Amino acid sequence: MPETARLSSKFQISIPKAVREAQGWKAGQTFAFIPKGSGVLVVPVPKRDDLKGLARGANPADYRDRADRF
Repeated sequence: MPETARLSSKFQISIPKAVREAQGWKAGQTFAFIPKGSGVLVVPVPKRDDLKGLARGANPADYRDRADRF
């Protein structure tokens, strides 16, 4: 059975310990809430340093410029 949580009167949800530990989430971490149909996807926002080098090896020659639009 999946872990569950209840929405408080202050609109707060505590993430179950098993989920936090499995994902490696820590207190103070920032999350984004992305609407998906009738639910919400909760994803941690990466720090800027974690994104460093992410686009290494990308080929800018295939980039679609706005000049080709009408």
